[in-house]
Amino acid sequence: MTFSEAWLRGVKLANALAECGLQPGDRIATLEKNSIEAADIILAAAIGNYTRVPLYARNRCEAHAHMIASTGSRLALVDEALASELAGLDAQAPTLERIIIRDHNYENWLATASDRDPDPVVAPEDYCVIRHTGGTTGKPKGVAYRHRSWMTISAAFFSIGPQVAPGDAILHVGPLSHASGFLFVPAWYCGARNVMMDGFDPASFLDTLEQERISHAFVAPTMLNAIVHHDGAYGRHFPNLKFLLSASAPISEPTLRKSCQIFGNHVLHSGYGQTEILPIASMGPNEWFGEFEGSAPIRAVGRPMSGADIEIRNEDGKVLGPNEPGEIVARFENGQMEEFWNDPEETARRMEDGWVKTGDVGMIDTNGFLYLLDRNNDMIVSGGFNIYPTEIENVIADHPGVLEVAVFGVPHEKWGETPLAMVRVKPGAQITETEIIDLVRQRLGSAKKPSKVVFTAEPLPLSNVGKVLRSKLREPYWAGQDRRISGA
Repeated sequence: MTFSEAWLRGVKLANALAECGLQPGDRIATLEKNSIEAADIILAAAIGNYTRVPLYARNRCEAHAHMIASTGSRLALVDEALASELAGLDAQAPTLERIIIRDHNYENWLATASDRDPDPVVAPEDYCVIRHTGGTTGKPKGVAYRHRSWMTISAAFFSIGPQVAPGDAILHVGPLSHASGFLFVPAWYCGARNVMMDGFDPASFLDTLEQERISHAFVAPTMLNAIVHHDGAYGRHFPNLKFLLSASAPISEPTLRKSCQIFGNHVLHSGYGQTEILPIASMGPNEWFGEFEGSAPIRAVGRPMSGADIEIRNEDGKVLGPNEPGEIVARFENGQMEEFWNDPEETARRMEDGWVKTGDVGMIDTNGFLYLLDRNNDMIVSGGFNIYPTEIENVIADHPGVLEVAVFGVPHEKWGETPLAMVRVKPGAQITETEIIDLVRQRLGSAKKPSKVVFTAEPLPLSNVGKVLRSKLREPYWAGQDRRISGA
């Protein structure tokens, strides 16, 4: 599809949405697969000055309802294959006036819309996207991006590695609703092609790299892990490939080394950030695989990016010195959250004097390398998806036979890490592992179910303020391994 053809589809969709009653600034929720139609709404929202609210496939109905209601979205546009996830939501989200299912009638609907550019007034301070991040309470929180901040962040992603040039090709194999979506706009305004795959398998990924002459791509470490274990990966050539950005999940040193054998030692880059502020640290292959006295960069997530300030602070807010662990606190002008959408209490908790408190535990060494030691209050990153233990614990605790429960991440060969539930059972209660796993699957969806349940009659270890020490429970499972996280 040419730029002209793609732009025309965006104009038509912007006008079709206006005919549904949308005004510039209105929020529109979208639930997409990676497709040409997903590109339609990215362009249409910009052309009509609507604010996109990407919903996340695999979420449960309750999460979708919260994201729609909290942002006041008036309309939802959903891919036909995902329509069941939004069934009945118009009754749960009072602002939602209409759900449009993109089925076989979509192209006819688009064809009847005006092809005249609506050309609304668009200011840099207008909102363009509201992305949600989870919280330890399990409630997603909206981070609103203005056009100014979205462009700043998008440009920063491509400053990590080689510049995109006209004729380059950017591969989106991860969902556009997640980190890969930040690469769409820079590719567009640099004159590069956006190539979208709906789903990942190593053979198709490698074939697409070759056939589409891909130059840039975002790859989750779980994808790299699958690729390095694929027999057909070795001995191939990717002469156009310049940039593979690895982020969003734990990654092992063997996977990194084998990835270099497949793709060369010049294309792998690391990045770190979170929805609230990103990207703030990065490094290219010369640093990642280099040798620096006093540093182990292969275990790091990067060094602070130009324009980003990073500090490590203790619980009292004191700035710590090199190699001292504490909370990662950062600021990045025009590339960070201003507030959580309609949540002043959480905004006040996470921001202080213009700095964003990430909730991540890390340290910075004498050479400026940032190491991530733990993440978002024990958040589990499994296969590129964020899983919050408290959300799972609340479900398991509802079981009448459960006395105490702690959920934490343990190593997993394919997914990086996976949830394990440690359950203290009430005396005399009879509970099976399948029973607990099915309970979580029914309430939260398959992606968040624990892979293993361990039962115990002993009290779980507690801190001096009465909180279960997940870190103490987790330690034996990670003995001899580094729980490395490189995430965006």
